[in-house]
Amino acid sequence: MTTVRVYDLPTRIFHWSFAALFVTAYAIANLVDDDSARFAWHMLAGLMLVATVVFRLVWGLAGTRHARFSDFSLRPSELANYLRGVIGGGGRRWAGHNPASSWAALSMMAIALAMGASGLSMALGVAPEWVEEAHEVLANALLAIALLHVAGLAIHVLRYRDGLPASIVSGHKRDLPDGTPAVAPRGAAALLLLLVLAGTGGLLLRGYSQADATLQLFGTRLQLGENHHASRNASESGHDD
Repeated sequence: MTTVRVYDLPTRIFHWSFAALFVTAYAIANLVDDDSARFAWHMLAGLMLVATVVFRLVWGLAGTRHARFSDFSLRPSELANYLRGVIGGGGRRWAGHNPASSWAALSMMAIALAMGASGLSMALGVAPEWVEEAHEVLANALLAIALLHVAGLAIHVLRYRDGLPASIVSGHKRDLPDGTPAVAPRGAAALLLLLVLAGTGGLLLRGYSQADATLQLFGTRLQLGENHHASRNASESGHDD
């Protein structure tokens, strides 16, 4: 058995960026009143989350071996065998994403994109009322999958004692069969991802107006929260009348 790099740097940066942005957006949505100016940061974090997923979709086609979606284990029989192995011991060792993490990763990315689409429609003011409810359901579903993913990871570690959580930090897995090929670190692609994140953040900050909680994005005005300035003007106008 040996230790091999199986996750390239862009994949690891995406993983932790996705987690941080989702936690940020979810926390703001649940801890900050939607009529607060700070609530706009929920939408800003959500837009950056979508940007990371778009990059990951591209990387899932052009990345290193275990970053590609073609390497994901999505057969129901493989998932059943993996779960039986975790419960009863034994089973195949996976160099890349195991069946459970394959399904979790795709599910979370799909939900994040659906959340982005629903949030954008609300910011544009074109969403029917049910879309807001669906947005909340999707957010809770993503949280549930993330918690199940963490719980499954803990069970895996207790069963196999292979230090799996460290692999998404270092990129290396240990106790793999001799001859398991290593992947390249792909530092240039990692730098590109960081530039995408920085560029997206800069674009959003430049277009964001805290005064009325709006965002100018590609010539489109998005309402990220309650328009306090407009409400105050309307109130003053009504008072004058």
